[in-house]
Amino acid sequence: MTTKNITGKIEKVSGPLVVAGDMRGANIQDVVRVGPSGLIGEIIELHGDTASVQVYEETSGLKPGDVVTSTGAPLSLLLGPGMLGAIYDGIQRPLDVIQASHGAFIARGAEAPALDEDKKWQFTATREKGSEVTGGDIIGTVQEGPLVHSVMVPPHVSGILISIASGQSTVQDTLGEVKTSSGTHALRLAQRWPIRVPRPVQRKLVPTTPLVTGQRVIDTFFPIAKGGTSAIPGPFGSGKSVAQQQLAKWSDADVIVYIGCGERGNEMTDVLLEFPELTDPKTGESLMKRTILIANTSNMPVAAREASVYTGMTIAEYFRDMGYSVALMADSTSRWAEALREMSGRLEEMPGDEGYPAYLGSRTAQFYERAGIADVLGTPGRQGSLTAIGAVSPPGGDLSEPVTQNTLSVVKVFWGLEERLAYRRHYPAINWLTSYSLYLDQLASYFEEHAGHRWNTLRAEAMSILQQEAALDEIVRLVGLEALSKHEQLVLHIARMIREDYLQQNAYDEVDTFTSLHKQYRMLSLLLTLYTKADSRLREQDFSMQSFLALSVLPEISRSKFIAEHDVDTAFDVLQASIDSAVASLTSQ
Repeated sequence: MTTKNITGKIEKVSGPLVVAGDMRGANIQDVVRVGPSGLIGEIIELHGDTASVQVYEETSGLKPGDVVTSTGAPLSLLLGPGMLGAIYDGIQRPLDVIQASHGAFIARGAEAPALDEDKKWQFTATREKGSEVTGGDIIGTVQEGPLVHSVMVPPHVSGILISIASGQSTVQDTLGEVKTSSGTHALRLAQRWPIRVPRPVQRKLVPTTPLVTGQRVIDTFFPIAKGGTSAIPGPFGSGKSVAQQQLAKWSDADVIVYIGCGERGNEMTDVLLEFPELTDPKTGESLMKRTILIANTSNMPVAAREASVYTGMTIAEYFRDMGYSVALMADSTSRWAEALREMSGRLEEMPGDEGYPAYLGSRTAQFYERAGIADVLGTPGRQGSLTAIGAVSPPGGDLSEPVTQNTLSVVKVFWGLEERLAYRRHYPAINWLTSYSLYLDQLASYFEEHAGHRWNTLRAEAMSILQQEAALDEIVRLVGLEALSKHEQLVLHIARMIREDYLQQNAYDEVDTFTSLHKQYRMLSLLLTLYTKADSRLREQDFSMQSFLALSVLPEISRSKFIAEHDVDTAFDVLQASIDSAVASLTSQ
């Protein structure tokens, strides 16, 4: 960034907010350097020549009269090879590099290049000199870990490619030049993009492919589409972070962007320690090689927390533009909203509900609307998707509070976590009666084609049984189980098996932690076959519930979740035959 000759002086310091005068000519969202340490800040309000600056670092020690200098450019990221496997703070400072030079704590004013400026990458050109290029065109590739990193023309650049060459290159070296209508533009491995401006696409599409997560309650009952949006609200201890980490580990996305925006340090530490040790099921290498972490914990400056979600979203859009499927996890957007509330309060803006700014809803919508599946810019033509999954931490689990309500008005999938289920060690603690997915109709044909032709029928039958159980529970509490008919008792027993043997999943078991769509189909089919045959038998030949519960096949069905993927068909065929013979043996004795 080139520095504009616009300088002012601090008039007032209020937490992370600094008010500076003599800033006429500066622009909203310009990055500024504040004080003798050159702290990074951003102009968020202008009145005449007075600017309000949110500073992304600790402001203690600043005083009236200290110099504020504008860089003349908005807060932008350097996007290029070297981001995969990186751990950044909320404004794209590489934490491992800073730790090596400054120790375990980020020194005020500390800076480090977002990408390694000395590392040489082998660039292979795919376009020739003299060809016409436009924004988004792929001009060459770099191999970055398990992914091919496409080097693209920046979105707003077009013209004639007057030079280009393959070879070893750093992110700052010039690869070629484009002659545009306004002059010559140098092409490099890396490009800059402002975090608050969505990267453009050719057209957005209707999502029709699910993001397969391997989590049965999600894939079967409340699926999310690639390019979709989802919220995971729940009280403290209900498993939001565990659920998001499972999604990051197992979802079939090409790239994972995990944003820890204001959560406790120990949770982010778990992610930092676990992810490098996890094996990517796609490549057999470390999962970190296709993951980017944005670490911004609750003890970091509140202004950087507010910026961190846009930092993660911009990085995710960059990989989407290459044609990849990207899954973005934000943990948690409540902390981001609290940062907005604090900044709004210091600006003395009119507060909305519960002190949050009146524009909370529009900011939430602006964040989630950057997700989607799209035909991206440039040639060759390609589709990329960006799936946004945000955790929400409502105080006391109150889903009527503003952050949750504004989020639910935007997203199309609601995975409602329940404290009661978590205390019963039922994970994922997603309540199957309150959660929903608005993608069911769009994804129905995909599931029938790729999982099983009766997928949607089985799902509807299983959900009906769970809903019947909820209706019967009140009767059981009042008059006891014996007051129910045998058919109703059978419904309760099958519902319990669906809950415990299907919906409940062990994230620490190497087999049960992930279940393919095919295995999910076979498991659910097995449970509903048992119900259908037992109910039919009950109509033909009355039998006692004790004899049903004593069937030796029931424990085998319960253990079916631990059957390895490569043994699924053989083992489940045997179980299917066992069900037929077991149900046939049921008698009234």
